[in-house]
Amino acid sequence: MRDEFRADLQIVSQLLVDMAEGVRAAMRQATRALLTADRQAAETVIERDAEIDALYRHVEERVCDLLARQAPVASDLRAMITALHVAADLERMGDLADHVAKTALRRHPSPAVPAELRTIFTEMADIADRMAVKIGSVLAKPDADLAGELDRDDDAMDELHKNLFAVLLGDDWPYGVETAIDATLLGRFYERFADHAVNAGEHVVYLITGETSPSAS
Repeated sequence: MRDEFRADLQIVSQLLVDMAEGVRAAMRQATRALLTADRQAAETVIERDAEIDALYRHVEERVCDLLARQAPVASDLRAMITALHVAADLERMGDLADHVAKTALRRHPSPAVPAELRTIFTEMADIADRMAVKIGSVLAKPDADLAGELDRDDDAMDELHKNLFAVLLGDDWPYGVETAIDATLLGRFYERFADHAVNAGEHVVYLITGETSPSAS
């Protein structure tokens, strides 16, 4: 029974890694669609969001089945709780990539981001990608130190988010309200993507140490 349980846990872990890889690919493609008005990339992200949702449901089903059959306690129960929380964060990250792609598609054939904001969104996308890579790594091989780095990445994302607002609220903003609203929402999508990555990292730290962070949700 113990070997079977460990095998099932490994399947859940691999599903989470697959989700992290899917989320990273989604945000990378969504960013390309956003910055280059790539319609095909946007449509691919939107179509494949269902695959991330399916992985999320698969994790839920596996965990519920394990809880019912094995009644795990201590560290095993902690692993189950962690898997559910992390899967929820990853699913939300996939949704946020989907939102970026839909914004790009709505503005097609024009780029959704004006030239003055391309650098900020490129840097936000780079941070999002780096965080997604780290989440995949800590899920494949739990590492509290690497998970802890996500807080610093999030700080950098928050700073870029502030810079974005400084541009949008500047007296010389030339693009009007509609473009400003789009940029505001897009900034929020990237900022929340980073927040969910931090949440996932904190849940991994909980798995390793048994201690929760005050900011974990």
